Parts: sequence; structure tokens; C-alpha cells
Amino acid sequence: MKNIGIGILFSILWSSASVATKFGVRSAAPLILANVRFFIAGILLLSFSYLLSKDPSYRMPNKKEWKQLALFGFLNTTLYLGLYVYAMKFTAAGIGSLAVSVNPLIIVLLSAWWLKRHPRTEEWLGIILGMAGVGVATYPLLADSYTTIGGITLLLISMIAVSAASVYYATVQWELPNLLINGWQVCLGGVFLLPVTLLFSDFSTTVWDGTFWLPVLWLSLAVSIIGLICWFYLLRIDTVKASLWLFLCPLFGFFFAWWLMDEPVTIYTIVGTVLVIGGLYAGQRRKLMS
Repeated sequence: MKNIGIGILFSILWSSASVATKFGVRSAAPLILANVRFFIAGILLLSFSYLLSKDPSYRMPNKKEWKQLALFGFLNTTLYLGLYVYAMKFTAAGIGSLAVSVNPLIIVLLSAWWLKRHPRTEEWLGIILGMAGVGVATYPLLADSYTTIGGITLLLISMIAVSAASVYYATVQWELPNLLINGWQVCLGGVFLLPVTLLFSDFSTTVWDGTFWLPVLWLSLAVSIIGLICWFYLLRIDTVKASLWLFLCPLFGFFFAWWLMDEPVTIYTIVGTVLVIGGLYAGQRRKLMS
């Protein structure tokens, strides 16, 4: 029951990110929102790791680890979260949650190219069903101006970036604790994004009100810290079973988008979600049955 509770909590927190982002970009440019979130989460994680933990494994990275953290942070934070936050200004919140759930399918393709791992037939089927599901769910939102083609394109690029980060993460023999890895990669990702934010964001239109700070604090504390702690806990138990909790993200995501933002839930939404979940199941079925 404890593991189930943690899994459900992770799914709720992870799927809430798109709605929180949609609220935040009402008061600030997307990249400003992203940078503030990254630095808050990173500083809190590193402060806990170095000031409160007495574990000797919480040390400063060496030269090789700095390079690994920098590349991981660039892919996982600068590219993925930077593009994701920007895309959410032009994309429905529910679609943002649905897109996150296709990451395992993109990872299959990247693994085939990067790790020379050839996808099986059922994995190709999963990819086709997953992409079809996103297309079906997106179709009516394009007509109603909830989502744009440009937003979907940025969202897709962000999903490729985070999938590449996941594949890279799997190739590294990390010796640092997970909290330290996450703290440094978030901070470094924020540093890499900062010049772009300073050059292209309009700070004069930023309103430092509750509509800005509440989403930022939720994204920093609930999603980037508590959500990831839950995720790392689930990964330590079983990696494959942990990925199953991503199945719930579209369901919670569309619920939050309907409840908090009045986004429509139509037959297209339901069919698209079913296709994505079916694709995820098809791609992971062999692992789940073993």
C-alpha cells in the first residue's frame, strides 16, 4: 500500500506541472518562469545535500563528473524544461501531460540509434499507437485555438531532449547520490538557459504576483523535489514497474486541465488517451509479463 500511495502521489505531482506552468506564464515570460524555478529547486536540493546531510557520499563532483552533469543538465533542464515551459504558452495543459507519457516510446527509438538496440515489433507498435493518440487528442484543440502547430513542435522537441537525457543517464556510471545529481543538473541547466532568458525575455511585462509565485513554488517544491524523490524511490524498487505510473499522467493531466482551466474533455481526448496507454502497454508488455 505504501508503494501504491507513493506511485499515485508521483503521478499526480508530475501531471500537475503542465497546469501550473499554464498559470505561471500568465504573469511572466516562459523562460523567466523556468529560470526562477530551476534556481529555487537547485539551491534547495544542494543546500540540503551539503548542509544537512552527514553522508560522506555528498561531496563536490570531480572534473569528469562536472562534464557529465553539464551535459545531463543541458539536455534534461535547459533543452527539455526550457522548451517545455515555452511550448505550454501555445499548448493545452492536457496535451502537455499526454506528451510526457510518450517518453518511453521515444527512448526506444533513441536507444536503437545511440545504444545500437534494435526495437522489437511490439515496440514499433507502441510508438505508432502513442503518436496516433497524441494526434487524435490534439486535433480538436488545434481548431479551438487551445493548441498551435508551433506549440506541438516545441513540445515534441522537448520530449526528444528529455528522452536523450534519459538514455545518456543510463550510459553513465554515476557515483554521486541522486539528490546531488538532480541538484547540480538543475542548477547548471538554469545557468545555461540564463543568457537566452536575459536576451529574449521581456522583463517589463513580468508581474511578480501570486499567479507567478504560487506556480513557481509548486513546480520547484512539489514537482522538481517531492515528485523526483517519489520517482527515485520507485526506481529503486523496480524500474519497469516505476514506468507504469506514467500511464496515469494523462488521466490526471486532463482532469486538472478540465477542473482548473476549463479545457474541454471530448471523445477525441478519451480516444487519444486510450491509444497512448495502449501504446505504452504494447511497448512494455514483454517486460511486464516477465
